[in-house]
Amino acid sequence: MPADRPQVLVFDVNETLSDLTPLSARFEDIGAPRELLPTWFAGVLRDGFALTAVGAYADFASIAHDGVRALLSGLEGWTGDGEAAAQHILDGFAHLDVHPDVPDGVRRLGEAGYRLTAMTNGSVAMTERLLDKAGVLDRFEVLSDVRGPRCWKPAPAAYHYAVERVGVRPDQAMMVAVHPWDIDGARRAGLDGAWLQRGASVYPRAMTPPRYSAQNLRELADVLVAE
Repeated sequence: MPADRPQVLVFDVNETLSDLTPLSARFEDIGAPRELLPTWFAGVLRDGFALTAVGAYADFASIAHDGVRALLSGLEGWTGDGEAAAQHILDGFAHLDVHPDVPDGVRRLGEAGYRLTAMTNGSVAMTERLLDKAGVLDRFEVLSDVRGPRCWKPAPAAYHYAVERVGVRPDQAMMVAVHPWDIDGARRAGLDGAWLQRGASVYPRAMTPPRYSAQNLRELADVLVAE
């Protein structure tokens, strides 16, 4: 076992653990193209990052709600109730599942002695429901979200808040995320990084590279348990 093995694995939640794909059907429910899902989610991240960059803060639900309304207002021919439509999209988070590889991967990592925590730009309540539904909530010591530091990842303070809550230094922790910006942010904040590709093949050269890359959490667990 390497001496520099991380003590704590810090998991991102949205898209890393959770599968957002079912939300596309909710866009269809409100009379919008299902293809709006990635555009909307990217816009939520953009606006959260932008507020953090200027020292301001708003929570995920508020930004996500505004994002739906803004997209629908520019959708040709759409004449529904923007408030109700936005709420319908956000309600879908309560019904999401984890990716199929997550339960096995989480259990294997916990059994191998890794301490597990999560840090999300979303909410602890959403994360708790998601992990409880998957039967792995008990494997996580602490669940954190950006309401604590009042800044979104990839701000350094967000990562520092997450590791402080489990009592370790940044260099004793590793971020596990599907988003390269999250890996880059964590590494710049002093954590190590593991990138879950989930079908992607190219990591941006402009960003700090991960220590590990794996297609999914089962594959990452295989690598980490074997060390």
